[in-house]
Amino acid sequence: MGDLIEEWATQVAEAELSSTLPRRWAHTQGVAKRAVEVSQVLGQDAGLLVAAATLHDVGYAPRLATTGFHPLDGARFLRDEHGADERLTRLVANHSFALLEAEERGLREELASEFPLLEEPLLVDALVYCDMTTTPDGGRTTAEERVAEVLGRYGDDSVVGRFIRRAAPEIFAAIERVEAVLAAQPR
Repeated sequence: MGDLIEEWATQVAEAELSSTLPRRWAHTQGVAKRAVEVSQVLGQDAGLLVAAATLHDVGYAPRLATTGFHPLDGARFLRDEHGADERLTRLVANHSFALLEAEERGLREELASEFPLLEEPLLVDALVYCDMTTTPDGGRTTAEERVAEVLGRYGDDSVVGRFIRRAAPEIFAAIERVEAVLAAQPR
């Protein structure tokens, strides 16, 4: 995959997010930058990680928001309008434990049947790491600060608030697993 898919992903995400949702675009660029930094641990899937990081929030684009659940809307857009790689659409659909939020929204079966979770733990964890260690403005943060920020933005009793509280232990565990792999890399 490599450079071509990364270039394509940037073009698609920029077209959908940069003018309508500039803050979301800034977050996306930060997540993609983080993916480049950690991609060396993924070997041949490095480009796939960067592409998924770049496209993970494309479903927030107003014209794509059909269900209001951005992982599902984004994955459907990538599959239906772009014929995107199945692994890429499955990563976007399931990023950052989206299945738990889908459950809160009554969309679990729909998400799981259309876009089954990839059985590639390091790749899935790496996308969680990139997303959940990047602020809404594209800066670096800790997963704990990011979870607190999401809760503060959406509120404890919102769908997203309930989801993020449920997902937090899984998010923190994914971050720890990626940090352990990164720490084991030769310098």
